[in-house]
Amino acid sequence: MAVYTIDTPVTYLNGVGKARAEKLSRLGIHTLKDLLYHFPRAYENRGDVHQLGQHNTDKSCAYILTVATEVNSVMVKQGMTISKFRAFDESGSCEVVFFNSAFVKDVFHVGTTFRFYGKASFSKTGRLTLTSPKYEPVIPTVQLPDFVPIYTLTDGITSKILEKLIRTAIEEVLPSIVDPLPEEVRLSNKLPTLSYAIKNIHFPTDARSIGAAGRRLAFDELLTFGLGIAYNANRRTHGAGVRFNKCSLEPLTKLLPYELTGAQKRAINDIYSDTVLKCKNGITPAMARILIGDVGSGKTVCAAAAMYIAFMSQYQSAIMVPTEILANQHYMDLANLLGKLGAKVALLTGSCTVAQKRKIYQQLENGEIDVIVGTHALLSDKIVFKNLGLIVTDEQHRFGVAQRAVLKEREKNSHVLVMSATPIPRTLALALYGDLDISRIDELPQGRIKVDTYVIDESFRGRLNAMIEKQVNLGGKCYIVCPAIEAEDSIDEYVYDQYSGEQMVSFDRSNLKNVIDYTKELKKSLPKLNICAMHGKMKAAEKDAIVSEFATGNLDVLVSTTVIEVGVNVPTATLMIIENAERFGLSQLHQLRGRVGRGNMKSYCVLVSDAKNEKARMRLDVMRSTNDGFEIADKDLLLRGPGEFFSTNRDNNLRQSGGFDFKIASSYSDNDLFNSAFSIAKNIISKDPEMLMPEHSLLRYTISGFIFNHSIIS
Repeated sequence: MAVYTIDTPVTYLNGVGKARAEKLSRLGIHTLKDLLYHFPRAYENRGDVHQLGQHNTDKSCAYILTVATEVNSVMVKQGMTISKFRAFDESGSCEVVFFNSAFVKDVFHVGTTFRFYGKASFSKTGRLTLTSPKYEPVIPTVQLPDFVPIYTLTDGITSKILEKLIRTAIEEVLPSIVDPLPEEVRLSNKLPTLSYAIKNIHFPTDARSIGAAGRRLAFDELLTFGLGIAYNANRRTHGAGVRFNKCSLEPLTKLLPYELTGAQKRAINDIYSDTVLKCKNGITPAMARILIGDVGSGKTVCAAAAMYIAFMSQYQSAIMVPTEILANQHYMDLANLLGKLGAKVALLTGSCTVAQKRKIYQQLENGEIDVIVGTHALLSDKIVFKNLGLIVTDEQHRFGVAQRAVLKEREKNSHVLVMSATPIPRTLALALYGDLDISRIDELPQGRIKVDTYVIDESFRGRLNAMIEKQVNLGGKCYIVCPAIEAEDSIDEYVYDQYSGEQMVSFDRSNLKNVIDYTKELKKSLPKLNICAMHGKMKAAEKDAIVSEFATGNLDVLVSTTVIEVGVNVPTATLMIIENAERFGLSQLHQLRGRVGRGNMKSYCVLVSDAKNEKARMRLDVMRSTNDGFEIADKDLLLRGPGEFFSTNRDNNLRQSGGFDFKIASSYSDNDLFNSAFSIAKNIISKDPEMLMPEHSLLRYTISGFIFNHSIIS
């Protein structure tokens, strides 16, 4: 008799040959553990049985019906067969219809009873009809499940096949599974056993068992992630850094046309302390700090202060940003500010000519450039710094962890400052950036006018065009963001959240707005306005010229893709319109909204969406109800998922492929569960850094694939 374990390949199961195994592999199923952890994506509540007399045409429902007539199958055209019969309950009768399913004549016989699950509708003749419903025979001695799991499938793998394999895996493996979660942790968090959770997530007895099972499995995912973060943060050291000289920041602050906020002052003091004051045994630890702040909170000024401190200590600074538009914006701002204080600021992007690049390389090596602003071009191995002391990365989520580490690896004594305009909850920040000190800029500069946000559908198009015209007549400018560049663009480029890679909702293409066609339409609708299109396929110089014209010239309306999400600062812009808003994640919508409201004029953001999807509408309602980026982040926490920050090899390199593989935590966890899991993870690593205590041995094995390299595992 075969002995199965969670690592047993699925090919050992009856009915799984080479061909079926290949199909299962498309679902990521290779072993019995993969079967157990292939969780349902939804459930059908077939236990909530309706009478035909109380039918619901808006959603699928369960009906227990008795077959009243024999099945009548008719070929209506080549390749199309319709099979019909009538069925009834005590409240009425209906017609049951199947397409290309002639075999049902051998299933349904007069007098037999079935539980049907489907959406009722009325035919053209007014008959109540169930079309292609799911069905199960009602047998007095057999208990039908109330909740039926719905799985992600692939060609050749049906629900019945998958359910049978999962049931077999549960029967063979579950009795021998040892729960890795310490009993004290499990009980204190009121969690069921792992065996209970796995069995009931697949084959629940009721709604309560689904919730309990999901909560336990979500906790496991969060704890695994938390342990990985805490472990890596505990291992990582930043080494020695250069020590900057004491200096006064008054020359810098005097040039600013505004008073720094309290949060900005705290952040600058943190930077000054890290780079100037901290000293242990004669060594200054290299700063590794992240500035987390909302759109428009003033992070760039804090970074400029750090660069000024470096400049006053005769060290070079480098700031790396993800787009050329943002690089140009930073270059102009820093050249205007630090240039007045004597610093030489230069710009390096992919658009620079070979001759320009060669000159910049030489000046960096000679120390003639104090601050270099650039895109990925800064990662070139042709760059040699004379004395790089500070590395700044802006919009950190746009870079992979490995990319951000390149400069630091070459200049090991440099201080590192990371900026993120994506506010995230405090707990998640501590988890994701456990190896970084955190400065939260949670105040907006005084005088920032609140941006009012509205959610509308296509029926408001006429009024929306009138609003565009009105704002321009009042002296404002308008952004319009579309999800596609042109009609033939692949839809798949635009339906995924940029932070998690998660497909937000299912769409059709019928109302997809694209920059090219929308610009043409708008020019016809509003002929008096100066309207221009901009998108990522344009050359950098062309985009820069358009942005400049929009900021200071006669351009009234800029129709664009999300290339304007960061780096475009136009104080006169008062209206942001986001078409097909349901296609964007919350953080991206918040970033786009941050492009307006930057001057002294009242500003508005309009989200246009015809989406009926509940999840999509919920996100848009969040945007409508609050302008607080940190509050938005709290509500978006598990929607988009955190990035992967786990070690994957002996060199302790990190990967960031877009999102940690939360299979279930996004649906079943809440802030309390999240906070508890991360708190426990931190305590475990604090007491047992290598997780060698007996009570942690199973947890250590469970997460070994995430955080431990092979040289550590025994």
